[in-house]
Amino acid sequence: MTDDQRPPSAASPLRTSARVLFVLLVLAVSLALIYGGFKLVALGGSCYYLIAGVAYLLLAVLFLMRARVGIALSVAIFLATCVWALYEVGQLSYWELLPRLVVPAIILTLSLWVGAALPSVSLSTRRVANRVGFALLLALLATFVAAFYPHGAIFNSAAAGGANVAKELASAPENWEFFGRNASGTRFAPYTQITADNVNQLQVAWTYRTGRRTTGAGAGVDENTPLQIGNVLYSCTPENLVTALDADTGTPLWKFDPQAKSAEHVTCRGVGYYDIDKDDSLSAQAKAAYGDEQQCRQRILVSSVDARLFALDAHSGALCPGFGDNGYVDLKKGMGPTENSKRYHPTSLPVVMGHLTVVGGWVRDIVAKEPSGAVRAFDVLSGALVWAWDVGAPESEDAAQAEHQFTLETPNVWTVPTYDKELNLVYLPTGNGPPDYWGGDRNQAKEKYGSAVVAVDASTGKAKWVYQTVHHDVWDYDLPSQPVLYEINNAQGVKTPVLIQTTKTGHIFVLDRRTGEPVTEVEERPVPTSPAAVGEHLSPTQPYSKGMPVIGAEPLTEKSMWGVSTFDQLYCRIMFKDSVYVGPFTPPTEKPYIEWPGLLGGMNWGGISIDENTGMMFVNDMRMPLRMSLVTQENTKNFQVSTDEVPGFMGTIRPQMAGIYGGVKIDILQSPLGVPCNTPPFGSMSAIDLNTQKLVWQVPLGTVQDTGPLGIKTHMQIPLGMPTLGGPTSTASGLVFFAGTQDYYLRALDSATGKEVWKARLPVGAVAAPLIYVSPKTGKQYVLISAGGMSHSPDVGDYIIAYALPDKASKH
Repeated sequence: MTDDQRPPSAASPLRTSARVLFVLLVLAVSLALIYGGFKLVALGGSCYYLIAGVAYLLLAVLFLMRARVGIALSVAIFLATCVWALYEVGQLSYWELLPRLVVPAIILTLSLWVGAALPSVSLSTRRVANRVGFALLLALLATFVAAFYPHGAIFNSAAAGGANVAKELASAPENWEFFGRNASGTRFAPYTQITADNVNQLQVAWTYRTGRRTTGAGAGVDENTPLQIGNVLYSCTPENLVTALDADTGTPLWKFDPQAKSAEHVTCRGVGYYDIDKDDSLSAQAKAAYGDEQQCRQRILVSSVDARLFALDAHSGALCPGFGDNGYVDLKKGMGPTENSKRYHPTSLPVVMGHLTVVGGWVRDIVAKEPSGAVRAFDVLSGALVWAWDVGAPESEDAAQAEHQFTLETPNVWTVPTYDKELNLVYLPTGNGPPDYWGGDRNQAKEKYGSAVVAVDASTGKAKWVYQTVHHDVWDYDLPSQPVLYEINNAQGVKTPVLIQTTKTGHIFVLDRRTGEPVTEVEERPVPTSPAAVGEHLSPTQPYSKGMPVIGAEPLTEKSMWGVSTFDQLYCRIMFKDSVYVGPFTPPTEKPYIEWPGLLGGMNWGGISIDENTGMMFVNDMRMPLRMSLVTQENTKNFQVSTDEVPGFMGTIRPQMAGIYGGVKIDILQSPLGVPCNTPPFGSMSAIDLNTQKLVWQVPLGTVQDTGPLGIKTHMQIPLGMPTLGGPTSTASGLVFFAGTQDYYLRALDSATGKEVWKARLPVGAVAAPLIYVSPKTGKQYVLISAGGMSHSPDVGDYIIAYALPDKASKH
């Protein structure tokens, strides 16, 4: 008697239990797919999920009846799903195929094993089913292992701008004196001691605990990149505790605590530095008037979260008595209803321009009659107000008067301005002018100067030119980062001084910094103006930067919705189809609409780094779409109201007193598991050759080790590419250092390839840009990071950690 002629054996209780459990599993899957699939079809979406749900329902019935034809149906469902998935995705893309195929593959595997145990199945069929099921299990395991390798990286054959890597710049300054190291903001460390060959030998040289407050409301986020002046580092905590540290040991030399507190947006990104003896903008007469006074000849300037500007002696930390009111200036004067700094305070740092320092400020731009966004310049020696740029009264001559009241509700400058000494201009990256998401009553000043780069005379504050990156901004696409100064060849091959501005929209604008005219091509393109909010009047066009790569802003589609599994991908597709989305610059409406890129970016405040040897520019980004809706004043009573900063207000509404509206509801477009609905990566690092304006490489940054579905840490180093904050720092030896990922690592990438060549585990996350310096005392090169925790992470710390090569490895 052959195997196929043997009578079927009776089903054992174990096999019966396995079959019943399988039937219940498939039944649950089918009902979920039918329910969600029906909703998706009703919204005009894909019919696959509904069809698959019906097919799985039939599969459950067949296995309940012990019909062996169920095996064939299960195979057919999986093969049809493969065809559909490849058709939708159009390529063999790991992250895109994962949620489409894994659940069907698991069901097929189980169906083969359960089906092989059916009494009516022949022995030969049973063997084949078991073997194929085992092969599928191996394939699923291989798929899981593949998750631990990067996917979605982009490589380009474009060459870097030059071959002079590992060459120190003789003209480079010795100190890290500005936020971006030099006044131009390139954040380039011209050092070659640490290379791709020896970076793996880096070890902790010292650790300093700042003692910052890490619990309670308003503890803030550590976004500080310290300054390095000679052998002294100057750091600040979110509440502006300033500490001077020995650069070789981390030993504190002095501390200054302004006892500053604020309820919102608590941060300190750095301090300013001034040296009267090196100030060639100060006349000999002025220097002589300062006499032989030694105190405060070198001074540290810090703006605090309670809206004060302090001047400290760089050697002792003592307040400079001749500055303002015995060492500080009250920045709230004339700025309007600041609510004791809750609605206004600086979040950048004082930018030194000769003997002046320019100070902008963050404004809680969510309601009408917010404080002024005026930018002011103060004398670094006396603290006197020298000029103010007030777009509501640009020709006012009395702005420096003590009782002057600046125009309320104007575009503000919350990020870092840039000073151009050669042209005597300071470049101001502006916000959009409150309120954020409705602009039906905006005046001419807001329309002209909102979300723009404005060049003003550094001596007088008079505007010289303005270039707007978003017209009539109702998306909170304010300019988030420091304008960076560099030189590139224009279209005619002429070397041109340029300003590079990154944006939340993913566009990068390159402007002639003398005139504000684009150097790389920009095109005004039509954008949708409907459906629009009541009383709104949107711009019919927006500027698109064609001459530079656009990062992380590919338009969304239903097909591009993602999820860890079939089910949350289906949920995301339903959410997408049930929202208004008509591409970039989708108008805000009362019906839920999708903002992509979101108001967090694109690019954010961390800015860029440029390798000045090669002309390679490095920029990180985040990709997190938002689902938003305007709420009328009548309906606001149905919601919890919150004025907390992003993303603390997700799921609530923010006040938005504009037109008929009383609020705006903002949520991340994400699945019930808390995973963004767009296809990974959710953050990356990109390299752009400024000589050719081409993308050279792009790699996903960050793993899910310290985060995961439902906010639960996975403890797995799966390089999905996570949203990033902070900025990169590049070196002359061909490295890019970065720490602003969602996992707790400081990384080094090969600047030519994007390959990760080193990483060090941090005690908590870090969003600050790395500081890289060489000690003038020991000649040792250090890589330093402020690690205080990621934004809204439960893990908060107060660490400053410096890395260096072992002594024998650092000698050169």
